[in-house]
Amino acid sequence: MALSEQEQRLLEEMERGLYQNDADFVATVGQRRGKPNYTIVVGGILLGLLGVAILLTGVVVHQPLVGVLGFVLMFVGVMVALAPPRRGMAPGKPASPGKPAKPSSFMNNLGDRWDKRQDERGH
Repeated sequence: MALSEQEQRLLEEMERGLYQNDADFVATVGQRRGKPNYTIVVGGILLGLLGVAILLTGVVVHQPLVGVLGFVLMFVGVMVALAPPRRGMAPGKPASPGKPAKPSSFMNNLGDRWDKRQDERGH
């Protein structure tokens, strides 16, 4: 489904605002996270193949719970294999401990624009 002209303009405006106001965020998201860990990729593939085997076993023996377990294992294996590589950063810790987290000016601007549009429509 194609976007209308107004939606395309709004999307482009939001992208420009993101790149202008949140350069740190864009740089963090845009950079490559590192080399893939092939041990984890192979483990994910093997887990996915095990899930397929268990899924097929569940179908053959007419046990839905075994099939569901196989599907879940297959799904987890694919997610592990396709997950982007991570740097040695512990979850929940900020990227730079010396910098305090600042509120996103992009989100503030977006909220202000939304409020302004709502006020214009209400009057």
